[in-house]
Amino acid sequence: MVTSGDPVAAFTTAAAEHRRCIWLDGGGARDWTRRRSIIAWLDPDDVSISYDAARREVTRHAGGRATVVGDDPFAVLEAELAAGRPTDQWFGYFGYASRPDLPATPDPHLPDAVWMRPSHIRGYDHPDVESSLLSHRIFRDVGASAARGKSRRDMTKDSTENPPAGYHQAFEAVQEHLHAGNSYEVNLTHRIGVPSAATPAAAYLRLRELNPAPYAGFLQHDVAGAEAWLLSSSPERYALVTEDRTLETKPIKGTTARGATQEEDDAARARLATDPKFRAENLMIVDLLRNDLAMVCEVGSVEVPSLMDVESYASVHQLVSTVRGRLRHDVSTVGALRALFPAGSMTGAPKLRTMQIIEEVETTPRGAYAGAFGWVSGDGRADLGVVIRSLLTTGDGTWTLGTGGGITVKSDVAEEYAETRWKAERLLAALTRGR
Repeated sequence: MVTSGDPVAAFTTAAAEHRRCIWLDGGGARDWTRRRSIIAWLDPDDVSISYDAARREVTRHAGGRATVVGDDPFAVLEAELAAGRPTDQWFGYFGYASRPDLPATPDPHLPDAVWMRPSHIRGYDHPDVESSLLSHRIFRDVGASAARGKSRRDMTKDSTENPPAGYHQAFEAVQEHLHAGNSYEVNLTHRIGVPSAATPAAAYLRLRELNPAPYAGFLQHDVAGAEAWLLSSSPERYALVTEDRTLETKPIKGTTARGATQEEDDAARARLATDPKFRAENLMIVDLLRNDLAMVCEVGSVEVPSLMDVESYASVHQLVSTVRGRLRHDVSTVGALRALFPAGSMTGAPKLRTMQIIEEVETTPRGAYAGAFGWVSGDGRADLGVVIRSLLTTGDGTWTLGTGGGITVKSDVAEEYAETRWKAERLLAALTRGR
């Protein structure tokens, strides 16, 4: 049901008045997503669940009570959906450590997963004006570095910040594994922590202004012992499951900064589309996801309707492919989400061995970063984005964000580290600049 009114005003009210709420923000939608916002909130007796991967405990929160109900957030969410109605909708995230059977360091501060079933859900249509507004501000400096539009190598030459010893050491360890044939590509990431007095709601409104995206959104779970705020400006689809059981994912591999002028921007876009390294990275992840979908889809239904399209956002161009299939009748929606998890674009290939390498070389936990965020319905439909370009906090004034990129044998350590820094710039600007 679509509600008239201003979604920003509705969000501000919901965040101020309800300890558990969510905004799936359609303001930055593309032609492959609906330009509609969903704002929802929970009454005190409504149910939410949280997951602590260190203790392997899923806790059910309702009516001021917290009860441990399982050890796998996917299994608990599936049970809740089975016990509910087809019209029920759950909103939340699976963090990187949400599968107990895979190697991943738990988050020491935030829940490794949060899902909420609100009794109040409102929809808001966005007029198709965001794209025109975005086109006017593409070339305006809103916190990106002066190096926008230059090649990765040029940005590295201009940078005065050398890769820190920890990143350099992890990069070299990854190269050893790549040359030994243990992986074809490793998505190497690290976490940045920053203090900020910005409230989560104010920071999100700033983030959506700086970096509108198809999977933008805000989650607030202000529950004692399971506090979590997730502010997302992600451009990447993790999984869409439609009414006819079509499963679609849109992996991103290959990113370059926007140009400062139209000429530089066109050149940056052309470089991304033709760069052999980016194309090889993207193709490896497409092959990985074809294999992942083949495990849960009907034989012969998996296809790649688009390969290496360039999508442009406020600060970056990205190389995006689409992989699609038809779910088998014996595979549930949550079962499919679990089988694909985590996103291959955030691990590398092959997935399990590469996750083992990631666990060995990364010195900070990923938390919600590299997970999936969105909604799942009791009728089997779902739509989730990959948790990238996102901010996290427990509400204590400390914020974390993850950043990284795909490493191959042809990668350069300085270039890769520079990319992680400019990917994080707009997120940091949302915390450091007032509205």
